[in-house]
Amino acid sequence: MAITTAQQEILTRVRGNYTSGLSSAEASQRRSISSGDGGGTRGGLNLNTVRPPLNCPKWVCCLLPCINHIPSMKQFRLVQPDDAEVLRDGHWIRYDHASLVVGDIVRLVEGDVIPADCSIISLGMDHVDASIVVDVETSGNGTPQGLVSGKSSNTGMDIIVDSHLVTGELKPRQISNNANGAVNSTTLYYGSRILQGACIAVVTATGDRVMLAKLIKARRWPPQTDLSEEVEEINRMEYLEAGIALTPIS
Repeated sequence: MAITTAQQEILTRVRGNYTSGLSSAEASQRRSISSGDGGGTRGGLNLNTVRPPLNCPKWVCCLLPCINHIPSMKQFRLVQPDDAEVLRDGHWIRYDHASLVVGDIVRLVEGDVIPADCSIISLGMDHVDASIVVDVETSGNGTPQGLVSGKSSNTGMDIIVDSHLVTGELKPRQISNNANGAVNSTTLYYGSRILQGACIAVVTATGDRVMLAKLIKARRWPPQTDLSEEVEEINRMEYLEAGIALTPIS
């Protein structure tokens, strides 16, 4: 098992440590108000939260409880994460998802609502050897082998991710290791759900910067059509601007 050059570049960009995670001090510093990543604040700190489609003051919601029954608000509740398993000071702990910061290493398992925009580093519950770095292998048509029917390495560690409540993608997506033992740098979006399997990923965006928040701000959410290709292109362009050649996953 190995990681790819693209994953190594992503870890460098977000200053993440795949094997030990961030220290408590590093996380606290990144959570400070000066970072500007969060969608809300509490005690002078940025939080990894997304503003709802109808961002009313709490007193309005109390006076008009029917607001919470509007379809977009009902769907918004379905994409809210609970807690997250994060690697902190070399130890896996359960953490409030709102406290996550860019560069955190998280472990996602079946049933989890993805707590931030993340990039997969490895499949399964355990770390792979990050000292082995490989290029992504592709099939003849340029599609990563782990995503071509019948060409997966089939290690039994595939994961299935459902993003239809976020991007409108019609079918859950299966993600596999390539023949070279590494998984592609696949982005998982805040609010999507792991239907099967497990992976270790690095947080690449939080709060107002996650894709769900961008779609809400653009009034494109809840999705009325399949926005997955458009979302992937936005994501790809952002990585290109950061100097990372992210392999397309569809």
